Parts: sequence; C-alpha cells; structure tokens
Amino acid sequence: MSAPTAPTVGGTGETGDDGEPGEITVHRCTVTVVRRGGWSWGPEPRGLVRQVVEALPELLADHFAERLATDGPDVEITEPLTVTVRPGRDGWSGRTAGGGPPVEVHFAPVPMVEVPAEAPETDTETDTETDTDAVSFEESFAAAPDPWTAPSAAALFAELAERGELGALLALLPDPSLLAYLPALLGVDDTAAARLLAELVGRALTAGPPPPGPHGEAARPGSAEPLPERLRAAVAGADAADLPRLLAEFLASADREEAVRLIQPPAGPYDPGAEEPSGAAGGTGAVRTPAGASTAAGGRTTGEVQVWSALPFLLAGPLARIGYLDAIGPALSGVELAEDAPLFAAALAYKVLGATARGWRRAERDSEAAAAFAGLSPPLDEERLTAFARQVRPALPVLDGVLALSVCRGHAPADPLLLTGADDGLLLIDAHGMFPIAWAAEAAGLLPYWQSCGHPPVLLCDGPLPPGTLRDLASAGVPFLTGVRPLRGDPVARLPWRTPLWSAPGTAPDMRLAAELPAHAQRCADLVTALVTERRAVPLGQDGGLERTLTLAAALGLSTIAWTLWHERETPDPLLALDRFADLEATVRFEAAAVRVRVPMGRRHADLLRGGLLADVPDVAWLGGRTLTFSAG
Repeated sequence: MSAPTAPTVGGTGETGDDGEPGEITVHRCTVTVVRRGGWSWGPEPRGLVRQVVEALPELLADHFAERLATDGPDVEITEPLTVTVRPGRDGWSGRTAGGGPPVEVHFAPVPMVEVPAEAPETDTETDTETDTDAVSFEESFAAAPDPWTAPSAAALFAELAERGELGALLALLPDPSLLAYLPALLGVDDTAAARLLAELVGRALTAGPPPPGPHGEAARPGSAEPLPERLRAAVAGADAADLPRLLAEFLASADREEAVRLIQPPAGPYDPGAEEPSGAAGGTGAVRTPAGASTAAGGRTTGEVQVWSALPFLLAGPLARIGYLDAIGPALSGVELAEDAPLFAAALAYKVLGATARGWRRAERDSEAAAAFAGLSPPLDEERLTAFARQVRPALPVLDGVLALSVCRGHAPADPLLLTGADDGLLLIDAHGMFPIAWAAEAAGLLPYWQSCGHPPVLLCDGPLPPGTLRDLASAGVPFLTGVRPLRGDPVARLPWRTPLWSAPGTAPDMRLAAELPAHAQRCADLVTALVTERRAVPLGQDGGLERTLTLAAALGLSTIAWTLWHERETPDPLLALDRFADLEATVRFEAAAVRVRVPMGRRHADLLRGGLLADVPDVAWLGGRTLTFSAG
C-alpha cells in the first residue's frame, strides 16, 4: 500500500490549518496475516489481506480522529506503528456494523513529534516546492555523523603486515611508487617505512653498483645520486634479511628532513600535479588540478536520483570482500589525493556503463549514473578526470597489488592461466572464472604472479603479444600452450594437433587444455573488446595506467557476480553479469550516514539477495565514509 489518504473524519468536512481535510500519509506499510488453528484459508485465501488493506485508512482515521479534527500542528510518527486486527468467528467485512461480528483492533502506542514549522521554499508563480533535496523528517532528527577521515597509508601497510602480505606487495611495486609512499610513512610508521626503504636498497644491491659518480661515490636507490655516508655505513655488508631492521634503526636515529632527502631523486620528489605535454586525445593538453583539490563541492548529501543502471553499485560488495575497497582511501591518502576518491569511483562506474561512442563520447544517462555512484552532482568534468588520471599514477600499483594478491591466493595450481595481448601490454587472467590478475608491459613483469599462483600452465590467447613474449616465458620455465604463430627464433615445439599449436620446449602439455584453448581465446577477446576497447574510463588521458587499473577492478567485480550466481549451472563469465544487470534500474537516496540503493523487485533482485550481493558496504571512501545499503521496492 502506497501513501493512502484517510477520509475526512465523520464526513463533516472538518479541515486543518490550510483549509484542506485532515490527512494521514503512510510511506511504508506491511500487512501480515497470521492464521492459528484449523487447516483451511477458505475459498479466497487473499480475501482477508485485501479486506485489511482496504479498511486500514478508515481504521487509522478513527484512531487519530482527535488530531485530524483539530487545528493543531502537523505531526509525524517516526517509529513503526503496529496495528493488530482480530476478526470475529464469521470473518470480517471491514468496520463493525450493527449486530455484526466484533472486531478487536489494537494500536501500539508510539511517540509523535511535531513537524518543524520551517517549510521548504515555494515558488510563488508555480506554487511548487523548490527544495527538492530536503532531508526527510527522520533524517532531520538524526544525530549528525562524526566527521570521517580516510585511513592513512600507514594503516593499509600495517594491515598488510599483520596478514603477512606486506613483503609480497612491496615486491610488486615499482620504484616510483615506493618513493612516493615513503614520505607518508616517515614519522607515522617507521617500521613500514623501513620495509619500503629496505626494498629499494635491496634492489640496488641486487642490481649491483651503478657507475661511480665524478668523485667515486656510490649511487643511491631510485636515482643516480650517492647514498649518504650514514646510510652506506648502516647497510655495509648486511644480509638482505637484516636490511629492514638496520634501516628501521637508521630511521629512528635520523630526523624526518634527512630521511626525506635520502629518497628524493635528483629532480626532486614526485610531483603529481606536473604538467603533461599537450596533444592528448581531443587536441587539448591536460589541465593541472592542484594536489589535494577537493571534489566535495559537488558532493551529494541529500536528495534522491533515478539511475538507469545499478551495476556500478553492485561492484562495491565484491570489491569490499577482497579488501580492495578498503585500500582505495589509504592508497590515495599516501599521495595526497584522498579527497579525489569520487573521481576514481566515477571512472570505475564508466567501465560498466554504456560504451563510449567514437572512443570518447558518453551518453548523458551514463554520466548521471557515474555521478550518482561517486556521490557527485552531474555533470562530471572530463578534464578534471584526465588530470586525476595523471596525478594518481603512483597509487595505482598498490591497488593492483591488493587485487592480484587476492586472486592469486584463491587460484588452484592445476587450473590454467590465460595470457592475452591488450592495450600495448599483457593481461593475465585466471581461466577458472575469468578473474583478472595483473597487467604488465612484458612477460617478465607477470612472472611473480605466475609463481604466486603455484606455477600453473599458461594458455596464450590471440592478441598482439609484445616481441619476445614466448622467449621470456620459455626462459623462465613457464609451461605454455598457444595457437599464436611464433616468430623466428622463439623457443617453441610444434604439437601434432588439428590446428597449428605450439608449446614450451621440454614440456608435456595437457592436451585437454589444447581442446579448451579456442573457447578461452574467444572469452578473452570478448572481455578485451567490452572493457578495454568499447568502454574508456578516461578517454582523454594519455597515460593508460588508470584505465588498466579500473579494467582489472571492474572485471573482478563482474567475475565475482557471475561466479556467485551462475557457476553451478553455466560457465561463469564477467560479460554475463555485464549483459544481465546493465539495465537494472535503481533509485539512489543520499542521507547523512548512508547512501541507499533501491532496485526493483523481481528475479534479478532475488538472485542478488540470495547470493549475498546486496549486503551493506560500510565506510565507502568516495562517499565520505557512509554506508552503501541495498533494498527492494
């Protein structure tokens, strides 16, 4: 029952202050019929429910007749009102008529609060309310939520250390990312800072001494400058296992300014706001956004909006399960971009909304849905999104590493990995579920992930492979199988198969994988087409780092949805989730402490609910720490 209106009490035409008959508006109503004793509901089982629904407005009008008949202020009931109706033996036909069977009606007592006198401003010409984003009555009495601050990078690294994954993550990070996060850790978590510095020093020691400087000094990690005498003395002759302890002692004895000078390359610290050369797609250079510039000015705190696709919101739960969602805030905080988390969310939403026409043009409904997911007011500034893509580069390997470690943990060594060329690099995918793992410019960059997965066989799918891919895989001892024609000099062995097929030399490939290769190759090609070619999150950006990070995150979210819902009855594929949930509409309501997403009831909602994909997601970074909740209606 939706918002019934009670009749005028007693039919006398008594009115309220505005001259209109007194009304009762019910926003949400649930009718439950409980039968005790007997065995039959009668010839019309739903008849009693219908009678209760039809009579409820009249029962409410009788109960609140005193308030409806007076000129007092409007009131609202904020707590649930329970009405218990017990019919007589001969059934119930609404109100008790003379001689009719008795009906027992009980109203549970509830507190009533007067509606504040301040009403929304009204346009005098059209007589309509202009404050469409006014908070609800319940929200107006709710306590203001405590201010929320994104967790620091130190919190993320400390959590990874507790799980025993910090070392594995640091090994995956490039030098620029390590250098970018060290200033954020110094003085906050010197233990984690020492681990980062130890990783840099260890790499320098493993690579061997670089050419000496003009005065014979050694070079420091990450640059061509020498290590300070104190630091050289601290690590002289040290074993790699002792580096974190020795460097922690060094940092404890050094002041922050000295420690920061150790990690800055000759050109100075990484500047996320540095200008890019002009000539980006569209013929314009990127517009510089000051580091730490806030997007809060366009943030939504109240109001309701209808979006054509709830799919971006459905990604939040799967990404929260693996810790990816919790890592976004700290990763951006470490490079002073925490306030731009909504831009990251908007770009992520674009990855699962409509395709970008001509590689850069978006539909208006896509921009509205992405803005709602990010908690922003449309329209979204594409130039600002492009600038953010440039600034966020040092943080992306951290997010990619969190995602990759999660997928590698769940991979069974007997299951193959898929490798395909995409976006001038190589994309590694878990074949059993099409869960993405990592992206790299060449095969050598993917070897740590292959090792973390337990050295499984690798199927090379059709795609533009970088030169030397087969040679790098063979030299690392990777057992691969491919239908991609090798180049001259590639160390491969031709297999007797109905189609041209090659494998790594000296290995005995499982021929069942050869039969599965065409299907895997087609799924890889479709995934790359849908999420890389057709949907561009930052079409004006020159650097594809953010594009690749968002593709990994979106594909993992879609793969998790598909696996959860359909792996028992069909081959799970992320594009199944993309196709089946892309047009699931939703109403999004923004409140001070939560963002509520209401999707239509039906088969899709039932499947999502049964799969646990509509669970609350707390502390969403781009929503200012608010909780993302789901309901049906």
